[in-house]
Amino acid sequence: MRLRCPSCNSIRFKKNGHIHTGKQNHLCKKCGRQFVQNPKQKLIPEKDRERIRKLLLERLPLLGICRVMSVSLGWLLGFIVSEYEQLPDDLNYSVSMETDKLLIWSIESEVDEMWSFVGNKKNKQWIWIAMDARSRQIIAFHVGDRSGKSARKLWESIPKNYRDKATFYTDDWQAYKGVIPKERHRVVKGKGNHIERFNCTMRQRISRLVRKALSFSKKLENHIGAIKYFICHYNLQRHYMYSTTRNLIFLTTVFYDIIIIE
Repeated sequence: MRLRCPSCNSIRFKKNGHIHTGKQNHLCKKCGRQFVQNPKQKLIPEKDRERIRKLLLERLPLLGICRVMSVSLGWLLGFIVSEYEQLPDDLNYSVSMETDKLLIWSIESEVDEMWSFVGNKKNKQWIWIAMDARSRQIIAFHVGDRSGKSARKLWESIPKNYRDKATFYTDDWQAYKGVIPKERHRVVKGKGNHIERFNCTMRQRISRLVRKALSFSKKLENHIGAIKYFICHYNLQRHYMYSTTRNLIFLTTVFYDIIIIE
């Protein structure tokens, strides 16, 4: 039986490379549909899906993940979008105990700037991040320009208990002064070592943010999704580490008090 295009039933087609499994790919000259002979749907097992979820947290290009896991780029992009849609709005942030300080920093400063772009370097997208100073979990972030409007967006995404009670430490960027209440706003230098370290971590772990690399985002939605995906996983790790450390301190204190009493 002669091969035909599955969309328009045309017999006018040409060879168009191979798919990821090595099978011959064809391109219809009439409707532009790409197809293969006797296509078979490949089901990706949950074990491989879990491994792909971990690979997405490392500095790997999407095509590199496709080569390692033997999946198509189209399937991987669809899988990524479905994962991004399931991310929680609270970024997996867990309140461990009452805190009276919040470290907030605009990473688009001359010293600690962290710019990114979508599509091309002229389309800059600046990342604004708010971090809890005690647990070092990320409580809010926003991707936008450097204006006061973006600062307002970040402020509105911060949990209400922080907006009502926390003290905020920022650099001297003018956009903050019209957003954060003056009585709880502190302009400091050299106090943001934790958030600066997190910026470096994102640069090293998210391939879209690596300088002088071929990996970059073509869509703003995927750009934001990749950052949110990493932050949600980061917060889970920080919550576990912070809770473990706090429990160890508590047990040590109790043990010390018992010795003193005896």
